Amino acid sequence: MKWGAAAAVAVAAVLGAAGPAAAQGPSAGPVLPNLPDDQSKKPQLLTGQGVRPPEGATADVALKVLRDGSLSVTEHVTVPGGQQLVSRVPLKVPASDDQDRVFAVRDVHAEGATAELTGDQLVLTFPAGAGSATFTVDGAIADQNGRQQARWQVASGFDRPLAKLTASLLAPSTQLSPVDCFAGPVGSSQRCTLAELDHTGVVRLEQNDVRPGDRVDLLVGLPAGTTPANAKFAAVGLFATAFALTPLTGIAFAVLFAFLVAAALFVWRRRRQDAGALHTATGPVEVLLRDGGRVFFASPDGVLPGQVGTVVDETVDVVDISATVVDLAVRNYLWLAEVPGPDWQIARRNPPDEHLHDFERAVCETLLPPGTDSVLVSQLRARGGLDLRRISDAMYADVVSKRWFSRRPDTARGRLTWLGAGIFTLGLVATAVLTFTAGYALLGVAVALAGLAVVAVAALLPSRTARGRALVGQVRGLLGYLHTAKAEDIPPADRELVFSRSLPYAVVLGDTERWLGAFAALNPSADGSAGLYWYGGMEAESDLRRFGAHFPSFLTALDGVLTAAAAR
Repeated sequence: MKWGAAAAVAVAAVLGAAGPAAAQGPSAGPVLPNLPDDQSKKPQLLTGQGVRPPEGATADVALKVLRDGSLSVTEHVTVPGGQQLVSRVPLKVPASDDQDRVFAVRDVHAEGATAELTGDQLVLTFPAGAGSATFTVDGAIADQNGRQQARWQVASGFDRPLAKLTASLLAPSTQLSPVDCFAGPVGSSQRCTLAELDHTGVVRLEQNDVRPGDRVDLLVGLPAGTTPANAKFAAVGLFATAFALTPLTGIAFAVLFAFLVAAALFVWRRRRQDAGALHTATGPVEVLLRDGGRVFFASPDGVLPGQVGTVVDETVDVVDISATVVDLAVRNYLWLAEVPGPDWQIARRNPPDEHLHDFERAVCETLLPPGTDSVLVSQLRARGGLDLRRISDAMYADVVSKRWFSRRPDTARGRLTWLGAGIFTLGLVATAVLTFTAGYALLGVAVALAGLAVVAVAALLPSRTARGRALVGQVRGLLGYLHTAKAEDIPPADRELVFSRSLPYAVVLGDTERWLGAFAALNPSADGSAGLYWYGGMEAESDLRRFGAHFPSFLTALDGVLTAAAAR
C-alpha cells in the first residue's frame, strides 16, 4: 500500500510538470536551433519566467502568401533608445549570372516608422522604440521544376547590426518543401541559424547577429498551382553590369567634370589674352638703333616682313610673299627693275646662302628656278605654274620654330591634339578590356571622354604663344613707327638704308603709301650711286617721287600673279 501510493504520487507529479509544456505546443515560445548535446545541456540564463532578451535591435517578420500570388509582409522592429535603424530593401536581386529577380512593392503602411520607395529599393527607417511596417510584394512566386517557389529577403541592407531576427511564413498549402535560407553578405552561401517547417505547416526562421549590409534570403517550395506565378526576371547582359554606375565610376566622372570645367576656363582665358594682344600695343617700339652718329633699322624680335603677317593674322597671304620679295631685294639677294611695257624684272643678284630662312629660299627658287637668272612679271603671269604651297609650308614651320606659335596656325593638329588622341585611344582600349573582365567599363569611358576634351581644347586653344602675343603688340608699335617717322629725323647718310629696310614692313602692314610719301624728297644719289641700290629703272631721278608713283604698280602686278597661283 505505501509503495503503491508513493508511485501514484510520483506519476502524478511527472504528469503535472509535463502538462503545461504539452499544452503550449511546438509553435509556442522562441524557436531554438538544434544544438549539439553538450550545448543543449548548458543551463539557460533566465529573466523571471523566460530567456533573457537579446541586447540590441531586434526584428520579427511575418510573411503570408496570399491566394492571388502576392506576398503580405509585416515587420516589427525594436530599436534601443538613442539609436535609429534604416533598412534598404532591394527590389532587384540576382537570380542567376544573367538574370535579376524583380519585385514590386505596394500598399506600404508604417507605424512608428517611415517608408519610402526610391528607385529599385524600399527604404524603411525605424527610430528608437517599437515600430512596424506593412506592405504587399508582387513577384515573389515563381514556377520552378514542376513546383513553385516563394522567395523574399526578410532582412536586407540594415545600417546597424540586428541582435536577432525571427520570421515566419504562412502559405495556402502546408506542403512546403524545400525550405532554404541564406544569410550573410550578398552572394555568400552561409546558412541561417535556423530555418524549418514546424508541425503546423508554418515556416519558422531565426538568425542571430545580422551585421550591417547582410541579407537573410528565404526560399520556400510550394506545390504546383498553389497560387498564380508572378515572378518577373530581367536579363543582365554583359554591358548592363559592366557599365553600371558605381561609387568608383561616379568619382571618375566627377573628376572628369572638374577637368572639363578647368579646361573650359583655361581656353576662355587664353582666347581672351590672344584677342587682347591684337588690340593692345606694347607702347613705342625702338626700331632705330643708334651707334655713335649712325642709325640702323632693327625689327622687334628679329621678325622678317613675311613673318609679320603670319604672326598677326595666322595665315600666309599673298602680301606676305610680296613683302618677302621686296625684302630679299633690299638685302641684295634679288634685283628689281622697271622695264618698258610697263613691266618689271626680277633677277638673281646673289645665290641663296645660309643666312636665308627656308621660306625665303622657297621664294627665290619659286620665282627663279635653277637655271633661271631673271624673269619678267609678265612672264610669271604667262607661266601660270607657280606653286606657292612650298612657300606657305615653310612659312608656317618657321613661325613655329621661332616659338611664336605652339603649332602650325593653319591646322588644329599639334602635340596636344595627338596627346588627346592617345588618351582617347587608351580610353577605348580600357573600356573594351574592363567590359570583358573586371567591369567598371565607365572608367574607360571617362578616360576616352577626357581624351576628346583634350582634342577639343587643342582645337579651340589659340596656337599663338606668349612670345607670339608679345610680338603682336610690338608689331603694333612698329606700325606706329611707320606712321610717325620722318626722313628729317634720320641722318642723311642713313636715310636711304633706313627707308629701304623699313619699306617691306610698310608693304606687309599696308602702310606703303604713307612711307613712300614720307621719303619722297630723298635723293638716292646723295651717296654717289645712281638711284636706289636695289631697284633699277629710276637712275635718272633726283628723288623718290617717281619711284613712289610706280612702285605700287609693281606690287599690284606681283600680287596679281601670286593671287592667280594661289587660286589654282
